[in-house]
Amino acid sequence: MMTLPVLQMRAIKDELGDNDDDEDDIAALERKMQNAGMPANIWKHAQRELRRLRKMQPQQPGYSSSRAYLELIADLPWQKVSEERELDLRAAKESLDRDHYGLTKVKQRIIEYLAVRKLKPDARGPVLCFVGPPGVGKTSLATSIAKALNRKFIRISLGGVKDEADIRGHRRTYIGSMPGRLIDGLKRVSVNNPVMLLDEIDKTGSDVRGDPASALLEVLDPEQNKTFNDHYLNVPFDLSKVVFVATANRMQPIPPALLDRMEVIELPGYTPEEKLKIAMKHLLPRVLEQHGLSSAYLQIPEAVVKLIIERYTREAGVRNLERNLAALARAAAVKVAELDSTLRLGKEMQPITTTLLDSRLADGGEVEMEVIPMGQDISNTYENPSPMIVDEAMLEKVLGPPRFDDREAADRVSSPGVSVGLVWTSFGGEVQFVEATAMAGKGDLHLTGQLGDVIKESAQLALTWVRARSADLNLSPTSDINILESRDIHIHFPAGAVPKDGPSAGVTLVTSLVSLFSNRKVRADTAMTGEMTLRGLVLPVGGVKDKVLAAHRYGIKRVILPERNLKDLAEIPAPILAGIEILLVKRIEEVLGHAFENGFPLRLHSSL
Repeated sequence: MMTLPVLQMRAIKDELGDNDDDEDDIAALERKMQNAGMPANIWKHAQRELRRLRKMQPQQPGYSSSRAYLELIADLPWQKVSEERELDLRAAKESLDRDHYGLTKVKQRIIEYLAVRKLKPDARGPVLCFVGPPGVGKTSLATSIAKALNRKFIRISLGGVKDEADIRGHRRTYIGSMPGRLIDGLKRVSVNNPVMLLDEIDKTGSDVRGDPASALLEVLDPEQNKTFNDHYLNVPFDLSKVVFVATANRMQPIPPALLDRMEVIELPGYTPEEKLKIAMKHLLPRVLEQHGLSSAYLQIPEAVVKLIIERYTREAGVRNLERNLAALARAAAVKVAELDSTLRLGKEMQPITTTLLDSRLADGGEVEMEVIPMGQDISNTYENPSPMIVDEAMLEKVLGPPRFDDREAADRVSSPGVSVGLVWTSFGGEVQFVEATAMAGKGDLHLTGQLGDVIKESAQLALTWVRARSADLNLSPTSDINILESRDIHIHFPAGAVPKDGPSAGVTLVTSLVSLFSNRKVRADTAMTGEMTLRGLVLPVGGVKDKVLAAHRYGIKRVILPERNLKDLAEIPAPILAGIEILLVKRIEEVLGHAFENGFPLRLHSSL
């Protein structure tokens, strides 16, 4: 029997909201913290915070935030790890080959990475950074590494992150403070040695709230990440067991100090032949499975997939190709679903008894019957429809008219002043047309097409070179005559909404200007890339494989490259090289000789 003081005390506690449930929860939280396996110094810190929590009432400000903080400390995997099985390099290689077509060099580097981990599990391996266009398999390669290591996988998206607190967390003095994405991710996977993907690391920004890229310097430095200090957690956490993998579309936006902490592995775009094999082996089965279909309902022949690649997609990866296949699958799913309801109605028909038949006929009712031979199962009379086979007509009906054709270059290069260049973008290689025209004026140069400073300087350099060599190019009787007198030059890079920059358009700009002043058309089957100097030397450029693949997609047969890019041709598949004539040049005069039909005559010039 409870005494009056006890009842009064309970009533007071109920009035204040300080009941035994809160005490039980705090005791459970303490047991959870004891089992978390945290280091001794952090355990002392947690005990101080717990004693502070016990003295607070649930209604007090700071109670809920203090409790949430202790819950985080208790939930963090201080000692929990994923048990790694014995690494089987052969199985890992088979898994990579099964999940990813091509990418031979990339897969070989991953196998080397895994081999080192097998021989020295506690080795501080490099941070791999996969750089390439969208849709080439960067994220799936990271998941393959996690699968081979038998570790949990977590993806941290960094695209658009501008606040340092997203990495380091907010200080607890702020209302609504929370830990950074790294600590929060470790809490979710409940192990301290996952494979952590830092996705889109090139898309971070910076403003008055700090620079996330600078915060990542500590995370990716093996000498510092053993004591990573999240502002919210406010105690060091060991990140040295985490395997970090990063992805990016471009290297240029990544700060040099951060780039220096990673090993960059470039993933080039796929060739049309590789896309075809990827579609037939990986994409098509996955699309059918996602839409509840099988080859018994929908068949897309290899020739039709090839048409989709050539006419409806121009990309380095296979993402748009998968979207187009999904569109065909959705169209088939509608018809299959409609037929399925009809078949189900037929299969639900029941045989009618003689008694019921006589009563219906006596009432003057009508009965529709189908005579089935004796011994035949009624379910066999309703067969599944024949599979839908996609042809060119259905392709246009579902996907619309073709978006691309091989005649684009010939149609665009139909008058003097237009040349075909090759550029590299974050989406892979692309063909870039350059248009030049002259008009009455004062010799000014106008540039349009959302251009950066480097490409503007390349245009000025190209015009200066053409003016200086106008006599040698037979554009003026003597070098003293100004070919720009009383006229302005306007150079435009089409696709005006797309930002453009870089020095590799130098030879394309010179060719366009020479075509304009000489009134001769550039060959439509020839594209070019290369930086040039004021003395006419052609310097090497990057992204050669992607640029040549872009030329192949556009049906271009001849590509002019700097001679010092000869080594890069080894990365281009032999079938692509067999269909394109590669012309290597040292000087801009050689470029002009290849760019025009029957060459371009030049006078001998000894001073430049």
